[in-house]
Amino acid sequence: VGLDKVSPQGNGTPKSPAYDGGMRLKDIITEINGKPVISGKTVADEINGCNGSEITLKIKRDGSEKTLRITPIKDKEGKYKAGIWVRDEASGIGTVTYIIPETGEFAGLGHGICDGDTGALLPIKRGIVSDTELIGIIKGVKGTPGELKGTIGTSKKGALTKNTECGVYGIFAHIPDSMTDRMKVADKTEIKEGRAILRCSAGGSIDDYEIEISEINNPGGISKNFVIKVTDQRLLALTGGIVQGLSGSPIIQNGKLIGAVTHVKIAEPTEGYGIFIENMLNAA
Repeated sequence: VGLDKVSPQGNGTPKSPAYDGGMRLKDIITEINGKPVISGKTVADEINGCNGSEITLKIKRDGSEKTLRITPIKDKEGKYKAGIWVRDEASGIGTVTYIIPETGEFAGLGHGICDGDTGALLPIKRGIVSDTELIGIIKGVKGTPGELKGTIGTSKKGALTKNTECGVYGIFAHIPDSMTDRMKVADKTEIKEGRAILRCSAGGSIDDYEIEISEINNPGGISKNFVIKVTDQRLLALTGGIVQGLSGSPIIQNGKLIGAVTHVKIAEPTEGYGIFIENMLNAA
């Protein structure tokens, strides 16, 4: 949830019944008036129909459960409001890092799907994997991250089952025809500073681009384990460097999969971060 103030009927002072009742940013609503919350509509319907009566909510916060009691107020349009914004879904475009052909299991992104306003990792109840068609590229420039622009298909290609700080995980219904190469994976102790390969489809087809690993700066961390710099003029001409949508792109060194792209350095879009493939596999 997010929180906002409600302007009541008359000339009353705007206030947030939810905040006054103990709700805080990033809380997750699990029940309202004893009903399981499966969408934002469930919450809206209960608040709109409360007729000014107190409502009871069960929420999760930092791994623990709490019960809150909130009394919505009428806003200037005569509707009952509690000052709650609810997000119940998210979508976006990212890159698959690896697929296990025997099972169809895959991992992608190299980082979790997070709430755009709070940065909190979103818990996933279910997710759908779809094809995407690249329709344009916004190049990255200093101070502004670039982006792969695309359309998301309507057909279901698989299921998303897990959202972690190391990436998203799921199962494909059918292995894509383009996925044919088997590759060994490297232990993090094998990764060295120097030349490496970034594999992505920013140019419309899967291709390999040269990068440099300039620093292994967080060998014990969950993500942002090493710094990469795009040196391939072809990719620089296409994207300007690391852009949104390249997250999850495999990084290869000495013929082994060593990790994936995770983030861009906004101040220097030719540079970004990578996560160890070891960490992604452990999270799986």
